[in-house]
Amino acid sequence: MNNKRSKLITEGVERAPNRAMLRAVGFGDDDFKKPIIGIANGHSNITPCNLSLGTLAEDAAAASKAAGMMPQTFGTITISDGISMGTEGMKYSLVSREVIADSIETVCQGQRMDGLLAIGGCDKNMPGAMIAIARLDIPSVFIYGGTIKAGRHAGRDLTVVSAFEAVGEFIAGKIDEHELCEVEKKACPGAGSCGGMYTANTMSSAIEALGMSLPYSSTMAAEDDEKRESARASAKALADAIENELLPSKIMTRAAFENAIAVVMATGGSTNAVLHLLAIAHSMKVDLKIEDFETIRAKVPVLCDLKPSGKYVATDLHQAGGIPLVMKMLLDHGLIDGNCLTITGRTVAENLAGVSGEVPAGQDIVRPWDAPVYPDGHLAILGGNLAEENAVAKITGIKSRSITGTAKVYDSEEEAMTAILARKIEAGDVVVIRYEGPKGGPGMREMLAPTSAIIGLGLGDSVGLITDGRFSGGTYGMVVGHVAPEAAVGGNIALVRDGDTITIDADRRLLDVHLSAEELAERRADWTPPAPRYTQGVLSKYAKLVSSAKFGAVTDL
Repeated sequence: MNNKRSKLITEGVERAPNRAMLRAVGFGDDDFKKPIIGIANGHSNITPCNLSLGTLAEDAAAASKAAGMMPQTFGTITISDGISMGTEGMKYSLVSREVIADSIETVCQGQRMDGLLAIGGCDKNMPGAMIAIARLDIPSVFIYGGTIKAGRHAGRDLTVVSAFEAVGEFIAGKIDEHELCEVEKKACPGAGSCGGMYTANTMSSAIEALGMSLPYSSTMAAEDDEKRESARASAKALADAIENELLPSKIMTRAAFENAIAVVMATGGSTNAVLHLLAIAHSMKVDLKIEDFETIRAKVPVLCDLKPSGKYVATDLHQAGGIPLVMKMLLDHGLIDGNCLTITGRTVAENLAGVSGEVPAGQDIVRPWDAPVYPDGHLAILGGNLAEENAVAKITGIKSRSITGTAKVYDSEEEAMTAILARKIEAGDVVVIRYEGPKGGPGMREMLAPTSAIIGLGLGDSVGLITDGRFSGGTYGMVVGHVAPEAAVGGNIALVRDGDTITIDADRRLLDVHLSAEELAERRADWTPPAPRYTQGVLSKYAKLVSSAKFGAVTDL
């Protein structure tokens, strides 16, 4: 095998100390001639998403040795979005993406690895690992830990979002405390990432579409044997990639990112995909802009009826044919590029050669091309005087794609949640949650608790919500996130007052407050930038470095 980087420890008398250290961790004489690979293991019992990653790391390490490589396993962190949601801890979630990327880059560069297997489960594991892979540009494969199986209660599938929505139903008097407790107990039955097409499964699907993980791997259940088999196969794919000098830069091209965006649209994926794909592309030095999502959205139908707004979960999609089925349908209709290279060493078209583009009979998880869930994509990029650097609207599961309503303004998620639970939000309102952006939060918290409570109260079709923060992949309804410029840097969202009229119009791709330029200028003259919420530690550093959501909220712009 070609292993130019690890020759740093195989040649020259001066390398004896390096080899001595490696002998202590199990290297023999012949092992110094083998490629040394890193296995970035995100295992923890902080969250069910990462609970099974240790086993996958062991399988990948064993397969790596069998394939003639020398694996070195190291840990990286995770934050459970579901557990931190609605708390101060959620401010660390997006920050963890950068910590994960920095830690993987640091180890692989510091140890001069020849290749990388990155294993992740929870939401920020995927983009964090992919940012590192892009920066390193050494042969790499991403291994997804797998999705959780659906919970069951009263004849319906449950996910973690069911528990958030049950809170709103309880407040509205639609269910009693016993029913709320039953949903809580049964929503998450075991290991794996949140089961709908939420952020984890969205990003795993996007990475498969990018060509950086093996076909079918993104929708496998964490607890099924095929996930372990896929981890072993991923190690073999990495060995081949090292042998053939197949680098991420040869795979993650502009066309590959467009393929990933098309799959996100077709599967009804999370708004977070916009933020994360922009960040990965930035690290790969690919010219991808937020406006590109709108161009692709207009051409790609939503083909999959998946939660949060649909009926099914990722394991159902897997049984129907997984991401290869969706990609073959898009390929057959000229909406992805089949010439893109993948980590298998084959092109997208070659990987899909044996896949039928016809949906299987007897299922309605993946819809036929001529009968999609929606005729065009669900993630609309909005402009207007409240989104001069754009904003992202998720427009699935709603009766109307526009709303004009009265602003009710809150300067934090906690303030908004207090008002929602006190039943102070009414049909026709547009809830504004600000100072929750990348710098202002800092950390751009997800607003799953407020949006789920609104859904649970039965107001999902009649109340809008806009924020300079983010949304969970479990969010749906008339919601607009990533509003930029954010409030903390003087974006117009900082100037909105209670009682103002706001229009959200997905068809016109518009987010406007009904104020003249003159009125906005007068209000700006009275506006004072807020003091930083944190003056030391990781959040303080992050707030100083982070860019606008328009650029993916990266910290190395």
